[in-house]
Amino acid sequence: MNVKEVYEEAIKLEESPLAHYLFHLLQERKISSNDHISKIDLNQANHQTVEEMIQKNFLHFRKVRIYSLKQNKTDFVFIFARSQEDAIQHYRETYFHSPLNCIETSLDNDFYRGTDRITFRDMKKEFTIFPAIVGSFSRKDYVLTEKEVSQQYKLS
Repeated sequence: MNVKEVYEEAIKLEESPLAHYLFHLLQERKISSNDHISKIDLNQANHQTVEEMIQKNFLHFRKVRIYSLKQNKTDFVFIFARSQEDAIQHYRETYFHSPLNCIETSLDNDFYRGTDRITFRDMKKEFTIFPAIVGSFSRKDYVLTEKEVSQQYKLS
């Protein structure tokens, strides 16, 4: 794997510190895009300069995360948002009450949508405005109660 591939992956995964460090090292010609990743030495960077770049968001990262907001004991809503506060506010504006909790979830979690598997990271590409409600999940759809099991499998 070369520096260019690592840089592109850092951009894709929204790894702001790594992307800014690599950008700085490339800009200062301390590494080249075709170098093997073993040539990357972050100690060659001017850490103060990179820290300023990160603080100013020089590469214009606008990280969007996925949050699971619990509606009740069994139902959850997934929202793409830039922060937990944004996700909760969007939930309140949509459902007119507060969620029981709000937990950041991995963008790499995958699930079935129809017959295809998709990750939240791939699904995020379908949205342009955030926050956005992605979908919902209900444990009721996947867990049978003891009564339902006995009715479904009537034992004689």
